[in-house]
Amino acid sequence: MKRILLLGGVAEALAIARTLGPAHIYSLAGVGRVPNDLTCQLRVGGYGGAEGLAQFIRDQGISLLLDATHPYAAQMSRNAAAAAQLTGIPCWALRRPAWQAGPGDDWREVADWHELIRALAPFKRPLFTLGREPLQHLHEIPEQQFWTLRALDSVPGNDRCEIIAARGPFQLEEERQLFERRGIDVLISKNSGSQSTEPKLQVARERRIPVLVLKRPELPAVDRELGSVAQVIKALTI
Repeated sequence: MKRILLLGGVAEALAIARTLGPAHIYSLAGVGRVPNDLTCQLRVGGYGGAEGLAQFIRDQGISLLLDATHPYAAQMSRNAAAAAQLTGIPCWALRRPAWQAGPGDDWREVADWHELIRALAPFKRPLFTLGREPLQHLHEIPEQQFWTLRALDSVPGNDRCEIIAARGPFQLEEERQLFERRGIDVLISKNSGSQSTEPKLQVARERRIPVLVLKRPELPAVDRELGSVAQVIKALTI
């Protein structure tokens, strides 16, 4: 029987973990909520790079590595692929399909933080939904801008930035109210592909405001890519 190491980071990973028995391991980096209702084993914390992950795989007798980390957790995905090669086991990945712009959308892809800031210059009331990344830049906010940041954790803002601690899924009407109250004139988002955070894109479309989309990172090749929880579960049972 395969012994699976499931690397979590998206909501779909938890859905997969809830189908696994006690022989398998669900691994979390430690950011966010830690589930307490699993039958499988739970590990929280890092590995120390690809070599550390490979050693854990050997020590635990893992025979399948399943990468269900966030689409922007590129380093962890690279470590997973490398560790699988070092240990000679297959690496599968759950890769969410990216969102696609539709009629009425004004999406502008940016490659990195510097390109984002240049694109942001004409706006006054941006809403950042990038997680913790913007926190290190709060001292750089231009005089003409007031930032609203949404992140998992409650942390202090400053006189030019409000930080909202919130966790999805987000409801469409709540997003409409948020944009209205804060006069949002541009949305900044990763292209996570998550249904739980997609309503913000609909509100941007309704209000005809631009969306600055941080480009997805290149992820490593793996032995098998799967696009949904159902596909993963079916593949594991074959």
